Amino acid sequence: SLSKQLNPSDHSKTVASYHTATPADVSKAIDAALAAKPAWESLPFADRAAVFLKAADLIAGKYRYDIMAATMLGQGKNAWQAEIDAAAELADFFRFNVKYAEELYSQQPEHHSPGVWNRLEYRPLEGFVYAVSPFNFTAIAGNLPGAPALMGNVVVWKPSDYAIASNWLVYNILLEAGLPKDVIQFVPGNPVEITKTVLEHKQFAALHYTGSTAVFRKLYGAIGQGVAEGRYGSYPRIVGETGGKNFHLVHPSADVENAAVQTVRGAFEYQGQKCSATSRAYVPKSLWPEFKERLIAETKNLKQGVPWDHANFVGPVIHEASFKKLSGAIDEAKSDKDLELVVGGTYDSSKGYFVQPTVYRASSPSHKYLSTEFFGPVLTLYVYDDAAPDAFSKACELVDSTSEYGLTGSVFASDREALRLAEEKLRNAAGNFYINCKSTGAVVGQQPFGGARASGTDDKAGSANLLTRFVNIRSIKEEFATTTKVLYPSNEV
Repeated sequence: SLSKQLNPSDHSKTVASYHTATPADVSKAIDAALAAKPAWESLPFADRAAVFLKAADLIAGKYRYDIMAATMLGQGKNAWQAEIDAAAELADFFRFNVKYAEELYSQQPEHHSPGVWNRLEYRPLEGFVYAVSPFNFTAIAGNLPGAPALMGNVVVWKPSDYAIASNWLVYNILLEAGLPKDVIQFVPGNPVEITKTVLEHKQFAALHYTGSTAVFRKLYGAIGQGVAEGRYGSYPRIVGETGGKNFHLVHPSADVENAAVQTVRGAFEYQGQKCSATSRAYVPKSLWPEFKERLIAETKNLKQGVPWDHANFVGPVIHEASFKKLSGAIDEAKSDKDLELVVGGTYDSSKGYFVQPTVYRASSPSHKYLSTEFFGPVLTLYVYDDAAPDAFSKACELVDSTSEYGLTGSVFASDREALRLAEEKLRNAAGNFYINCKSTGAVVGQQPFGGARASGTDDKAGSANLLTRFVNIRSIKEEFATTTKVLYPSNEV
């Protein structure tokens, strides 16, 4: 059947029309991928690498503006956000993955006994990889199938229904760069139907996922059930990055201007729809008046509208369901005596799905808005009393214990002892921990990305560690000398 990807800035406009895959189509895609596997995995690594290096050049050059435009129109990113995602980060993923793969392959045994040669072979997984990508990053969408394919795997890729245009372009760029057409199978459609077909297949070998925590938990459980039933030929690898309730924690020694500006950026760039977006903040009472004044001024100064107007910092949220969730939260807050509206609080879906950047101050540190992931431009603050000597230490404990997630977080302070304390107390609260900068903006090759707890498997996209999840290592020992006796020297004493 036919489906449409709508423009979130103007939901009367269609960005892409596409056919959705049936279960039969998915089965054919799996068969085609597995048929392509022997030739692809036996291709020398240099040849596989060349495909992704050429694709990176095409993304950074020939198709730079096309992929940015597809991301702006289809996913609601402004030019800056589209540039750092669809052009820069995706090219970085492809290039750095090649570098990390070379480093991985070079890891060989350090010692050889006399007359012995030892070596390691990094084999692709037996079977196929299932890549499920999100709407919010074109770069992530390309990396989810791209990283396993670089290592010699074949991939069934289910893109988000809300990123079809940009993702289809990524797929075609890979084909133009020389990727054999069946190595990655592009199968948009009903996620439940596609996933059911995939997880029933005996040669399902790995899940590479970015998306919601709830869906990932279901997938993890379904795979576990398949393992328990002996359905698969191996123990499938599970690599997932999900949600976050990412924090900014401000110490009394912080530069208030920096903390406020970074918080506005972290919370409201790309409408708070980054996995790493700042969605809760803890501010000391002694700094609150100054912080609040700057926060309100900066937030009110943000222009909102269509992404192709470069003056607009804030665009639309991705779809109607997201709009309803966020507008519902804003409506609920109106009658909540424990929430004070600091700024924002309006929304309009008459043409596009626009939610104004909104900030609440919670009177209780246990308020659900400090632990609920909204995935939109809604920030909740808690002002903590910093009069006591151990106030910051207790604030750290509060941050650590409030959320089930562990993705990103930032601490703002000039006091080095405070930073050291926070770094230790919050060591498990964030897989990406930032000091005096916002909780968003991880760069490939600089800050490998991922978190633990409910936020995922912390395999770190943009690192060699991620690539190890898509190989099976074979240890090979070869002896040059022949053996003529069964007995060992100790047997001859």
